[in-house]
Amino acid sequence: MSRLVLNSLPMSTTHLASAEPPPTIRPIVGCGLVALAVAMGIGRFAFTPLLPLMVRDGTLSASAGAEWAAANYVGYLLGALTAARFARDPRRGLLLSLLGVALTTLAMAAVEAGTSPLPGLALRGAAGVFSAWALVCSSGWCLPELARREAVQAGSWIYTGVGLGIALAGVVTWVGGRQPAQWLWLELGVAAASGALLVQALSSEGSGTLTRPAPITEREAAAAAPIRWSRQRALVFCYGTFGFGYIVPATFLPSMARTLAPDPLVFGLTWPLFGLAAALSVAAVARFAPRGSRQRIWALAQGVMALGTALPLFVQTLAAIAASAVFVGGTFMVATMAGLQLAREARPDNPTPLLARMTAAFAAGQIAGPLLVRAIGPGRAAGWDALSWTGATATLLLVLTALWLWRDARPAPESPCPA
Repeated sequence: MSRLVLNSLPMSTTHLASAEPPPTIRPIVGCGLVALAVAMGIGRFAFTPLLPLMVRDGTLSASAGAEWAAANYVGYLLGALTAARFARDPRRGLLLSLLGVALTTLAMAAVEAGTSPLPGLALRGAAGVFSAWALVCSSGWCLPELARREAVQAGSWIYTGVGLGIALAGVVTWVGGRQPAQWLWLELGVAAASGALLVQALSSEGSGTLTRPAPITEREAAAAAPIRWSRQRALVFCYGTFGFGYIVPATFLPSMARTLAPDPLVFGLTWPLFGLAAALSVAAVARFAPRGSRQRIWALAQGVMALGTALPLFVQTLAAIAASAVFVGGTFMVATMAGLQLAREARPDNPTPLLARMTAAFAAGQIAGPLLVRAIGPGRAAGWDALSWTGATATLLLVLTALWLWRDARPAPESPCPA
């Protein structure tokens, strides 16, 4: 994650206090929410519900799908490392990145069966870069604008856009699952382009000159203290494990469901559930656990995620797959926010290096998941296929790291923890 995101994160520790943002900040909140819905729900994760449909249509194989997914995660890492170039004008970077998401999504409709896999790999990689730029630039523009208006707490609403975007892409592919996957890519591309235009209009309405940064409170400064290097490395490992653990169901849940029910109107429902759980969990944590220890919130999220990755290993039913979607979808954004906040708390003097290492570990974990599925191959061992063995590995690592996070947690600061 770039320095731009770090410098843009709200430093105040107020919590979500109202049911909806006041009118004066609605354009800013709407801009961030729509941007993340497009960038993450479509640019990053639309491939997940479309993968089984593309396999059905013969456009690509399951193993090639794992490679395309990995290309997107590599692109996302590259985007996060290069987004600092937009530090002086994050709004420009936001609009450029959303245009890129729309164009790469539309271009996916041109990928046909029997052609070279390189165009698909390139498009998924580029979509990852644009998605990361959008995430960084939306934070870099929206959060300072909210801080200037003394409405930092409204920033929680922006991150519900990730889950809402995932749910939107899931509903489109669920309802239209009997169409060719190429038509669905086209429809999602039109949705992404519409979202980019809406963000342009909202950002123009809500733009202003930043006159002051959000202040850090004395209580927050006193509660935070640098931590030893060995503990920082442990946090990096835990965050990398989180990336590895969530990405297997985030990539393959609809494919798992398709083996149990070939009707897309049945197996396609898992992804809308995943996104809806992600959106609701962010709001719930911001509303009901504002004072909780960040590390223990992270530990609980990682533990529940482990339950989600373990369920399909032992219960091969659609209900188990749906429950897995809720458990994993309902925790991955909570773990993300808690981990990033903990990095800042752990290194209040200069959190950028720790944040960068955690981001790199997370990206490495994301890349390792699909590649491990690919490496194990199509065979079965002890009755489990590649997805099951990868899921079992993820479950074990998630449980171990969740236990460490819980036991090693420091007392929560007296001030609320921002979502």
